[in-house]
Amino acid sequence: MNWRDKGVVITGGSNGLGRALAGELARRGARLVLVARGRERLEGAAAEIRARGGEAHTLEADVGDKDAIYPLAGAAQALLGRVDAVIHGASALGASPLRPLADTDCEQLERALAVNLVGPFRLTKALLGPMALAGEGLVVHLTSDASVEGYPTWGAYGVSKAGFDHLARVWAAEMAPFGVRFLSVDPGDMDTDLHAEAVPDADLSELQQPDEVARRFALLLDRAETIESGARVRLGELVPALEAAR
Repeated sequence: MNWRDKGVVITGGSNGLGRALAGELARRGARLVLVARGRERLEGAAAEIRARGGEAHTLEADVGDKDAIYPLAGAAQALLGRVDAVIHGASALGASPLRPLADTDCEQLERALAVNLVGPFRLTKALLGPMALAGEGLVVHLTSDASVEGYPTWGAYGVSKAGFDHLARVWAAEMAPFGVRFLSVDPGDMDTDLHAEAVPDADLSELQQPDEVARRFALLLDRAETIESGARVRLGELVPALEAAR
């Protein structure tokens, strides 16, 4: 995919992989709207892109708040003119610190579902029409191995990400006639605030850095049209194959 002048919305764009990926796509010429809850970090991420000559706008919003979604979608379309791609990077653990499902409050599960599943559904739905009318578009779900592995204490997060994966598959099947494509991408474990919140005693030497992952992720997005719509891919397994095929 040629990212020059493409309008891209990235949720979770103020920190971690979302922020790093925004920088990579900006270098490719994409025009960005970054979405997150913390204004200071959000503005800092956009300022880095603008300092390099890129275009980045910010929208402070909580994707888990249903009342925020349609104003967010309208503002993003107004800023970009046209939204060509959406990258759902915002995530919530639900329970923090992590705990078994039997000790997880219903409200904590609801929060994980609101941010990781229902919010992305609402935002995709709000932005889908113009992409379908244009006959093209890309929606990317940032997922996790917790969506396919039953890790103890990761229940609320894992359940929400499992639904997130399947949401992409169903969207892909339904939107195939309209040219809108969907991918779920598992980037692997990274040194991010979310991981630190989940595993505060993790060995940082064993974790990937978001900037390194973003470079590989951007390569995958460059070749997204060669990947089956609705696929769930592990970034570390697919990118070497894409590099070998170049």
